[in-house]
Amino acid sequence: MENAIIKEDGAKELKGKEKQDGAKELKGNGKQDGTKELKGARKLWLDNLRWVTVLLVLFYHVIYFFNNKGVFGGIGGFGTYPEVKQYQDVVMYILYPWFMPLLFLLAGISARYALDKGESSETAGTNGRGKARESAEAAVENGAVEEGKGRKADGKRSTAGRWFSARTRKLLVPATIGLLVFQWMVGYFNTAVAGVAQGTDLSAGVPGVAKYIMWSFSGIGPLWFAQELWLFSLLLLIIRPLDRRGRFHDWCGKAFGGRLGIAWIILLGILFYVAGQFMIHNPRPETLDGLYNLYKPLFYIVPFLMGYFIFSNDSVQETLKQAWIPLLAVALISGGILVGTGFGRDNTTPEYLGSPLNSLYGWLACLAMMGWFQAKFDRTGVFAGYMTRSSYGLYILHYLVIASLGYMMKMYTTLPPVAMYAILAVAVFTLTPLLYEILRRIPFVRWAALGEKKRK
Repeated sequence: MENAIIKEDGAKELKGKEKQDGAKELKGNGKQDGTKELKGARKLWLDNLRWVTVLLVLFYHVIYFFNNKGVFGGIGGFGTYPEVKQYQDVVMYILYPWFMPLLFLLAGISARYALDKGESSETAGTNGRGKARESAEAAVENGAVEEGKGRKADGKRSTAGRWFSARTRKLLVPATIGLLVFQWMVGYFNTAVAGVAQGTDLSAGVPGVAKYIMWSFSGIGPLWFAQELWLFSLLLLIIRPLDRRGRFHDWCGKAFGGRLGIAWIILLGILFYVAGQFMIHNPRPETLDGLYNLYKPLFYIVPFLMGYFIFSNDSVQETLKQAWIPLLAVALISGGILVGTGFGRDNTTPEYLGSPLNSLYGWLACLAMMGWFQAKFDRTGVFAGYMTRSSYGLYILHYLVIASLGYMMKMYTTLPPVAMYAILAVAVFTLTPLLYEILRRIPFVRWAALGEKKRK
C-alpha cells in the first residue's frame, strides 16, 4: 500500500516536473523565436529611408518650381540662364538621378516582405486561422506600400485579394477619384503656371464642367508615382508565380551577397543604364511621347523588380551595409563630376538621363543610401514613427502648397528670390502636415484623397 502511494506520488511529481520544464522550454523558445520574428518583421532603416526620401522630394519641388534650366512644370526662374545662374538649382541635379528610382527600389523590397509575411501567416496552422488571417491583413496594411499573396484563409478572400484591394485603395483611389475630390485644386494652379509659360490663359473660354475635368487631369502631378506603382504591383501578381518556391530569389541572395557580391551589385548598374535607354529621345509634341517620358515605365520597373528579387535578401543588404562608406564616396565623386559637367542643361531630358555618367551616379547613390541607412539609421522614435505612418500622405498633398503659394508669390509680389524660397520651404514642411492631419479626419475625403481607412 505504501509502495503504491509512493509510486503514485513519484509519478505525479515527475509528470509535474516534466510539464513545468516543458512549459519553461516552450516559453523560452517562444520568446526567443518571437524576438527573432519581431526583429525580422520590420526593417526600420527601410521605413526611415523611405520617409527621408519623401522629404527630399518636397525640398526638390521647392527648388524645381522656380528653376530657370528649362525643366518643364515650374513657373520659371528669376532671369534667363546663363545670364542668371541660379546656383540653387544644383539641388535638382543632385537629387533627380536617384530619388525616384530609390523609391521604386524600396517599394520592391517592401513588396517581397509583405507577400512573404502574408503567406507565412496564412500557412501558420489550422488551429490559429483567425490569428493567421489577422496577421496576414496586418502585413497587407503595414507601411505605405505593399503586398501579400497566399492561400485562402477561413474560406474568405486570399491574401492576394486583400492585398490588391488595399493597393487599389492606397494607390489608385487617390490617383483617380482623388483627382476629382482634391487634386483638381493642384490642377487649377498647374494650368495657371502653364499659361504663364505659354503667355496665355489656358482656361479662357472653357465651359465650367470641362474646366473642372481639365483641372482634375492636370492635377495628377506627383501622383504618377502612385499610378505606376499600382500597375507594377498588378504585374507582380503575374510574375510572382514564376518563382513560387523562391528559388530565383534565393539564388540572387547567394550571387549578390557573397564575397564578390559588391562587385556584382555595382555591375547591376548596367541594367539601370540600359533601362534608361527606353525613353523617347525625340518626343513629338502632338503625341503622348512626353507623357511616356514622364512616367518612364520601362525604366522604373527595373529598380522595382531588383528590389523584389535581389535587394530583399538579407545577405545583399548586409553587403551594402559593409560597403556604405566607399559607396558613398564614389557616389559623391561621380555626382560632383555630373553636376560640374551638366549644370545648365535640362536634367530631365532623355539624353541627359540616359547618359552613362547620370546612370552611374544614380545607381551608386541608390546603393550608398541603402547601405548608409542600414549602418546608421536602423532605429526609430516618435518623430520617425509619425513620418513612417504619414509620409505617403505628405507626398500626395504637398504639391498644392508648392503650386499655390509659389504661383501667388511669383505673380503678385515683389519679394526677393531668397524670401520666396524660404517662405515656400517653410510652408511645405509645416502646412502640408497640417493639411494632412485635417484631411485624414474627414471620412470620405480621407479615403478619396489619401487612400486611408480610419485608424484604430
